[in-house]
Amino acid sequence: MVNKKNTVSRREFIKKSSVGVAGAFLAPTILSASAKGANDRILIGHIGVGSQGTGELQWWFTPLDTALQVATCDPFLDRRKAAAEYVTKEYKKRGVKAPKIKTYLDMDELLERSDIDAVHITTPDHWHVLAAIKAARAGKHIYLANPLGLSYPNYTILEKEIAANHVKFQYGTQQRAQKHLQIGIDMVRNGLIGEIEKIDVWAPGYNDVPSPVCNEVPVPKDFDYDRWTGPAPLNPYCPDRVTNNSSWFQWDYSIGFLGGWGAHPLDVMVWGAKDQVKGSYTCEGVGEYWKPGGMYNNIRGWDIHIEYDSGVKLHFADADRAQNGNMLDYLKYKEGDGTTFFGTKGWISLARGKAESNIPELEKKFREMRDEKGNVHSPDKHIAQYFVDTVKGNRAETNPLDEAIISDCVSHMSNIAIRTGRKIKWDPVKGEVVGDPEAFKWFVRDMREPYTV
Repeated sequence: MVNKKNTVSRREFIKKSSVGVAGAFLAPTILSASAKGANDRILIGHIGVGSQGTGELQWWFTPLDTALQVATCDPFLDRRKAAAEYVTKEYKKRGVKAPKIKTYLDMDELLERSDIDAVHITTPDHWHVLAAIKAARAGKHIYLANPLGLSYPNYTILEKEIAANHVKFQYGTQQRAQKHLQIGIDMVRNGLIGEIEKIDVWAPGYNDVPSPVCNEVPVPKDFDYDRWTGPAPLNPYCPDRVTNNSSWFQWDYSIGFLGGWGAHPLDVMVWGAKDQVKGSYTCEGVGEYWKPGGMYNNIRGWDIHIEYDSGVKLHFADADRAQNGNMLDYLKYKEGDGTTFFGTKGWISLARGKAESNIPELEKKFREMRDEKGNVHSPDKHIAQYFVDTVKGNRAETNPLDEAIISDCVSHMSNIAIRTGRKIKWDPVKGEVVGDPEAFKWFVRDMREPYTV
């Protein structure tokens, strides 16, 4: 459960703590340095530079002429050093004058820097909201990887801290920068398919990998496993526990691809139909788990039916069910994840590399975007520029926190319905599973000391 904010200073805690971890104590609010001229570059720190974080740093952020990458933070020494070295080499190659990029084990030390305007957070899922709360309290604008998090009470804390500290937020659903999706969403929101009646959403349920058994070994000297674990339970260490797949498919760190992949097509749903899906709804369905015997214990397949008080119905399924059953028979071009809006005039289906409609004039526009194989080539790299523009005050938030919460809660209600075997009702205004406090416990996580909020 959420603990009250401790008043002990971060430095005082380090002196008293046997492990020297400052996760529970946050630096005082710092006025953001982003009050700069329109042509000034903002300074960004990167928290979590594994494969996803490093990829985004390299492909999206480092090429920007409007920002400078000045810090990396990660519990793996080699990761934070390699990411920093890449930026240094790229800037030298391009002749970019920038402050020397620094590396950090402790994100609190990075957040204490008054010159850093914003942070790009791509930690494992169980750290997402906690790191964002820390950043908001430090006055840093936030780009936060999806899915949102694991514990609903922390969402309300993050909302309050973002508002209190006047920072901007951007959820890491990069498809919002893709042109064909922008065009398709505009069609939906402008009523070109009529009144929305139903939405189909599908996403991969798992990666085709074995569920490993953890044979405990000593923690490497260049890796801070305690800090990687953070607010989650401290389990025996083995290298297989801290891989991408293991962070996705173990309950202590995530709810699996219900959130990890579901975040993307569910975000498209909210993007196009926010007014219809922001209210209360009932949720019921079935699902399967990873086979027992290994570490993986999350849901890996699902078939969920949701009915909103607005009357809109949502069918949310894993990709295997969607593609091997008859759920997507209406589509000519199928992709591993996607979102279809059904209206009174027809439908539009959107995915990262696909777009089609059964309305002739809309399909004509999509057909002009597709190649001979039906693929749409629409880059998402501009998502980092959108973030910088937002920080500078030149753009509205691309994916604000309230929309991230709406889509993330669908993943969690699906998880709860499957795990309890019950039809549940979610009230987003009260933030509760109506009449079922036992079910709501699946959406509240205890936080291990000292990694609390």
